[in-house]
Parts: sequence; structure tokens; C-alpha cells
Amino acid sequence: MDAKNPFESPVTFRLHRAEYGVGFALSIVLIILHFGEIRWIQFALLFLYIDLIGYIPGAIAFRRSKDGRIHKAYYVLYNTMHSLVTQSVVVGLWLWLVGPEWALLAIPFHVFGDRSVFGNFLKPFGLPFEPAANPLYERLARTLKARSHGERVPSPEPSTTDSADVVDEVAPVKVGANR
Repeated sequence: MDAKNPFESPVTFRLHRAEYGVGFALSIVLIILHFGEIRWIQFALLFLYIDLIGYIPGAIAFRRSKDGRIHKAYYVLYNTMHSLVTQSVVVGLWLWLVGPEWALLAIPFHVFGDRSVFGNFLKPFGLPFEPAANPLYERLARTLKARSHGERVPSPEPSTTDSADVVDEVAPVKVGANR
């Protein structure tokens, strides 16, 4: 992935997840070390509010949708609530208004766990709300893999199809996959 190619190959995706796995592991270690100092009701609320606002409404809408299309607001809610920027603001406000406490570990535990354990990153509008294999990405991944093994694979010709049209062809896939 780079500035001109903002996608990940399967290998770089696993490496990206591993980086968040380090943060997830660190949050677990801190939770264990400070187990008796954590206010567990606050921890549970801080952990749950992210999905109560950012995931569950979109998941319900997606499952109710006949064609898998849901309003972009659900994507915005998910991305906002699962953003490290947003959660840093929440932590900062909590520190200012309530004070420092170990219950705040719920936030990195949640976000880093989502990214490392489940592979859930921010959701692009052009893909289904729940994960589904995209044939265009699968073709790209096969090409990148072949090139990484030294195979001569021709570069794809520039497409005359509008990228929004291509996304529309694959976006309405309805998937009942669990998070």
C-alpha cells in the first residue's frame, strides 16, 4: 500500500493486523496488571458504546435490506466510532472531566481487538457493510501474488468503465457473515 495504491495485499493486510495485535496484547497485559483497579461498569460502558452507536445500527439495517444496500450514514457512524481520532477525543474528554482511570483501557482493547482479531478496519462506502469477497479485489490479489513470485503478469489496461459503475456491480452483495 502506498499513496498511489491505497489497498493492501493479503500479506500486508496480515502485517497491518499484527501491528494492531501488539496494541491489543499490550491492552490485555495492562488490564491484567491493573485488574483490581478497573471500574468494571465504566469499562463495560466504554467498550460497548462504540458498537451500540457504530456497528449495531448498520448491522441491523444491512440484515433487513433486501439488496444489501444501506444508507451511507451507517458507514459514517461505524467509521466515526471506530476511529482512533474519535476515541482519542473521548479519552481526552474523559481524562479532563472524570480523570485518569484504568477503565479507559476498554477503548484500545475494543478498537485494537477489532482490527487485529477480526480484521475490521474502517468501512468504504462502495463495499457491503458486512464483509464479502469482492471479485475485483480477488483478481488484483491473484495478480499481485503472481508478480511477487516472479511471474510475468501484464499490467491491466486502463479501464474505460467508470469506477463507480464497477463498484455498483459488486456492492449489493448480501452477506449474512458475522462480525
